[in-house]
Amino acid sequence: MNNITLGKYVPYNSFIHKLDPRFKILAMILLMVSVFLSFSSIWMNFIVYGVLLLFVFILMKISHIKISALFKQLKMMWFMILFLLVINMLVPGDPSLGFIEITSSWKIYFSAIYNTIYIALRLVIMIAVSMILTSTTTPLQLTGALEWYMYPLKVIHFPVHEIAMTISLALRFIPTILEETDKIMKAQASRGVDFQRGKLKEKIRAVISLIIPLFVSAFQRSEDLANAMEARGYNPQAKRTRYRINKWRVRDTLSLLFMSLFFAGLIVLIVTKFDLVVWVGSLCA
Repeated sequence: MNNITLGKYVPYNSFIHKLDPRFKILAMILLMVSVFLSFSSIWMNFIVYGVLLLFVFILMKISHIKISALFKQLKMMWFMILFLLVINMLVPGDPSLGFIEITSSWKIYFSAIYNTIYIALRLVIMIAVSMILTSTTTPLQLTGALEWYMYPLKVIHFPVHEIAMTISLALRFIPTILEETDKIMKAQASRGVDFQRGKLKEKIRAVISLIIPLFVSAFQRSEDLANAMEARGYNPQAKRTRYRINKWRVRDTLSLLFMSLFFAGLIVLIVTKFDLVVWVGSLCA
């Protein structure tokens, strides 16, 4: 459980940490959308995914996030990726991309491998972007940014502050729940519970011995938090002020301009159906 860093804020004085949380949320959305864009050819898709991956790795380096931490988050997803590869191999694909004929009735299409790689790259990029956001932005900053984005919904009496506070508390309690899970696992292991080995029935019992105390602890913490907020006079309907106010600075404007140009460039590639491989081939010819 200590390997799980998604949702944990890591305090540093990096450039990414200093950016306005409103920009970071917008940048995350643009990068997430970029992952699902489709370009003129398979190789062009791989080139763009490679550029996105390199860009995200540079952002992780600036944010002092270890690349190894990202791959630790992906450990539990390798089985899903292999499962998707097997499913894709059993489904007929695009014969124009090539195939391997195993039998007269069964062919492994290269498109199945390409589709699986697409999914894997998208998962890596999305998880990396989420890690950058949560590792460089405190829950309170995220709350303020989300509330700012949802502010127009107040016109229709949408509970903007309550929703933003709920999201903030959920993000805040992710590391707490993970720490509590680690403590319960160690406590149960000291009592002879084996979470790694054993038959299926024994593993189910081990998981139950973990889940039940974890739920009890989570509900107890929720009740303590509600009592503490009530004792301090918290009223979501009242007009509230903020101790820390997000200030938009020059670096945020420049970063927004860069992200806008980057995303606009991807849209231009789609509209013009530009293919770098074909273009380079034409120059060489």
